[in-house]
Amino acid sequence: MDFEILGTAAVVRSEETVITDAQSALDLLMRAKYEAGTKKLAVDKKLICEAFFTLSTGVAGEILQKYVNYGGKLAIYGDFSHYTSKPLHDFIYESNQGSNFFFVPALEDAVQRLEKLP
Repeated sequence: MDFEILGTAAVVRSEETVITDAQSALDLLMRAKYEAGTKKLAVDKKLICEAFFTLSTGVAGEILQKYVNYGGKLAIYGDFSHYTSKPLHDFIYESNQGSNFFFVPALEDAVQRLEKLP
């Protein structure tokens, strides 16, 4: 796993899942801070465990809370259209209204959203 810096954002590059729970998400944030000098992360949805997208597992909420507590910004990019869960769609919509957590279709959108943040 490594980072590609685009502007002030770190794009996570990996061949395997990098976020499996709140601790791995926090580890990723801290690694980005020290290795790439930023707390703004763009992550392909393929690098996040499927449990994240099932809100009843609590994984997404735990990760969001960690990122808010530690000042992290996370933009997840990819195709979310195959998810049929109304709670997940609501979560994505609400997250996109805030300034910490975003769901966007493409890497370029992720970087653009992160660049606008302080």
